[in-house]
Amino acid sequence: MNHVLHIAAIVQLRHDTPGRAYFLRKVAAGKTRMEALRCLKRRLPDVVYRRLVADARAADTGPGGHCGATLQSAAADLHPHIDTSDQPLPGPAIPTLRPTPPPRKAAALEAHAPAS
Repeated sequence: MNHVLHIAAIVQLRHDTPGRAYFLRKVAAGKTRMEALRCLKRRLPDVVYRRLVADARAADTGPGGHCGATLQSAAADLHPHIDTSDQPLPGPAIPTLRPTPPPRKAAALEAHAPAS
């Protein structure tokens, strides 16, 4: 996750973004460039979370995060008390490749051997 935050912070610095303005404010306040970058990396998850919450409110989503989602399951074919370990497993896979023939080294060596 740290790698993703680093890339996001570098992209913010390369373009004229609010992240770059935040970075420059930190540098102007006396932080080193590395300290300012670390501050930006700590701020990015908060910004993303606030954006996700705002988008969810704007979309008026249901409890599942999607419009029209309900708490009731739509799966009607499973017994409610069947666990995944209780379900039958498929048999072994049918092989689709032909077996490779054995190498014919012995026949090739005999053909090239000198006659005695």
